[in-house]
Amino acid sequence: MIQIRATVRGEPDAQPFIKVFDYGSSDEEIFFSSSAMIREKLQRGMKINANEALIIYCDYAVEAIRAGVPDGGIQKGATKVLSDDMTMIGVPETLQDITFEARIDSMPARKIMIKEPIRTSATR
Repeated sequence: MIQIRATVRGEPDAQPFIKVFDYGSSDEEIFFSSSAMIREKLQRGMKINANEALIIYCDYAVEAIRAGVPDGGIQKGATKVLSDDMTMIGVPETLQDITFEARIDSMPARKIMIKEPIRTSATR
């Protein structure tokens, strides 16, 4: 079971948005298939948009939670998931701050905050 509420904040003048990922045990394959298709695009050298990048980060969070990675490790590892050259223009600015409120399987709920997951040349 995957239940994640992602709150995304970008540029200061843009309103935050919320995306909910809610998949029962039998529906998880849909989520992971979507993530696999996006990863395939990346392997072919295609750039992904903000929604696709958010799915990749959500997939990363789910796998890390299931692997028992502590919140700090998830936050630190998130900066290695995508680079600015893998995303379309504006994606790093759109996904400056992602907060996942996650309930995975029968594990306790977790709140994971990721700051500036996609580093740009201006933030390096």
